[in-house]
Amino acid sequence: MPVDQGHLTGARVYEQGIAVIGLGYIGLPTCAAIAAHRIGVVGVDVNPRTVDAINRGEAPIVEPDLDQAVEGAVASGFLRASTEVPEADVFLLAVPTPFADGHKPDLSFVEAATHSIAPRLRGGEVVILESTSPPGTTRRISEWLSELRPDLTFPHQSDTPDVHLAHCPERVLPGRIMIEIVANDRVVGGLTPSCAEAAAELYRVFCKGEIVLTDATTAEMVKLTENAFRDVNIAFANELANVCGVLDLNVWEVISHANRHPRVNILSPGPGVGGHCIAVDPWFIVAAAPDQSKLIQTARSINDDRPMAVVQNVIDATSGLAAPVVACLGLAFKADIDDLRESPARQVVKSLAQVEGLQVLAVEPHVEELPDDLAALENVELSSAESALERADVVVLLVDHTSFRSIPASALGNRPVIDTRGLWR
Repeated sequence: MPVDQGHLTGARVYEQGIAVIGLGYIGLPTCAAIAAHRIGVVGVDVNPRTVDAINRGEAPIVEPDLDQAVEGAVASGFLRASTEVPEADVFLLAVPTPFADGHKPDLSFVEAATHSIAPRLRGGEVVILESTSPPGTTRRISEWLSELRPDLTFPHQSDTPDVHLAHCPERVLPGRIMIEIVANDRVVGGLTPSCAEAAAELYRVFCKGEIVLTDATTAEMVKLTENAFRDVNIAFANELANVCGVLDLNVWEVISHANRHPRVNILSPGPGVGGHCIAVDPWFIVAAAPDQSKLIQTARSINDDRPMAVVQNVIDATSGLAAPVVACLGLAFKADIDDLRESPARQVVKSLAQVEGLQVLAVEPHVEELPDDLAALENVELSSAESALERADVVVLLVDHTSFRSIPASALGNRPVIDTRGLWR
């Protein structure tokens, strides 16, 4: 694996390079950021199509500047992708951590990644968990590895382990990942102080933000706290939207005036909360301390209920129409990305499709085909914005994509418009 030894003068030399397990929205940008500093990186993924695309120098996900970064890293020889885990100096785990039934954390992907790296350990490596995880997950990895590799010592067994383990949660915003993965501060938590320092050495190579050291469980809780804070504040905005709807008030005007107070900063309401972080991570806190997290649970309930409030608004707007056609603008969980995970817009479309006699025109400029769950519905059609606006009886704005901002008021006409993002307020 290539490494520019001179480039790393005075720092650790990663002769075996870095292995990043998981090539999604965090793993692949991390690969590109490290490779840009002339350190060899192998990105590992179970999807052969993802691996093949990256080895052609293509980014299989939509994210500003990622295409160029991947193309350059592959062309320089410092990045390649594989379905097989190589030997490496650092193993960075960036795999999904969804929740299972009952909102319980699902660590199966983390456990599978742990099993995949275990045979490659020889002693001296650093294993870093970046996946957002419940408190105690990093220690569980140490315990799993000790069962798989009893010939080595791990941090929960010794203060001087053969393999160091740490947690460094990602904290980037989709649409700005390539900027924030370099610029943001990072919290690095080790199972021992030496584990934290060993992991921090890697982040100092490509991060310009401050590297803050702590213990692994604190680092895990920091990330969950960040996302739960956002979720609670969005829930307040969404509850205001529900209240203003009953009182026939413009919630955007109410919030705008309230935010003129020097100590008030209310967030914007929407059709719900989506994505792989804010809609999921608060449940990890709830699972760890259910009796002490009532506010977090209430916020989750408010935000989870919000899509159905939007659906009811649409049903009310189509009342009396024999075969209403509804244009739903946006399927992604936020603006200008193609990520549909946990998207409230997607949930709204799916729920509207259950209304008898209603036709849904789904407009999502960042995807070429509907996800399987929507494609299977006969009354849901992927449409261009132009076609949808020509045919629709009701227009519902679910995502404030930049391309929707240029839609003129004349194109909306006099039909009902449900603007969940305040784009046309």
